[in-house]
Amino acid sequence: MNTDPLGLQVPTAGDIAQSTVPPYADESTPLARAAEQLLMARQGARNRPPLPRPESTRILVVANQKGGVGKTTSTVNVAAALAQFGQRVLVIDLDPQGNASTALSVDHHQGTPSSYDLLVEGSPLADVVTTCPDIDGLFVVPATIDLAGAEIELVSVVAREQRLHKALRADGRVGTDATAGEDRFDYVFIDCPPSLGLLTINALVAGEEMMIPIQAEYYALEGLGQLLNTVDMVRAHLNPALAISTILITMYDARTRLASGVAEEVRGHFGDQVLATNIPRSVRVSEAPSYGQTVMTYDPTSPGALSYLEAAREIGTKGVSAR
Repeated sequence: MNTDPLGLQVPTAGDIAQSTVPPYADESTPLARAAEQLLMARQGARNRPPLPRPESTRILVVANQKGGVGKTTSTVNVAAALAQFGQRVLVIDLDPQGNASTALSVDHHQGTPSSYDLLVEGSPLADVVTTCPDIDGLFVVPATIDLAGAEIELVSVVAREQRLHKALRADGRVGTDATAGEDRFDYVFIDCPPSLGLLTINALVAGEEMMIPIQAEYYALEGLGQLLNTVDMVRAHLNPALAISTILITMYDARTRLASGVAEEVRGHFGDQVLATNIPRSVRVSEAPSYGQTVMTYDPTSPGALSYLEAAREIGTKGVSAR
């Protein structure tokens, strides 16, 4: 121990190293708690056994025309969890609100290189990608408010539905081991706006798989039919390879019969495409974006974080199945 100018005993680095108590175990201040959670998240990610890398880049479109179903929350947390499992993951934020960019703690003020430049200006993917500061192996293409006018600007562009598809395929990190090497992206998650406009169509044309988050409430099922009709139309005319591979039930409250009823109905219709893991309602999951974090770093031991970890493990180990 050292003594500071006020006569207080201050532990040295040696004292901390020999102590059995974690250095941030003092939960008396929010800063101490935040430091402890971040340390736990980083240590947990390093100690977690990695998942096998897919044979080629898996491009998943996360879409649901109904807002408030946990679409962006699921995108960033599944992506963060897969990165913690040793995967190289890219998140493309196509929502002008930029909520995914906020949760992943990347700049997305007006003028920042973003998905707008990728789609409208034709910038290469490499020029608009940045790294998530909290999680190794997680990369982000942020969205700025410029994206709000992209649909109007794309109307007169030739092959406007193919812009994102071409940008992804032109990047050397998207492909197989043979074509892209060890630095390839294992997963690309495209977070769509809660509408079925040109931005979402671009995502559906670029993607190979869809992940659809469904809130465990009755109203969440009502907009699903229109989304499925749009997917069928895209398959018929623009992207026949698109498959609904993953249905994720979110905001699940095991105390209510409604939640279990909705889950049973969804599983009865979609079968194995529905993950066995349900994401519970969680205050910690909702709080995390306000601190510029995913729940994986904000509170890695919370039920929400553990559920997203298990969901990511399922996605990483299951094969692609067509609807």
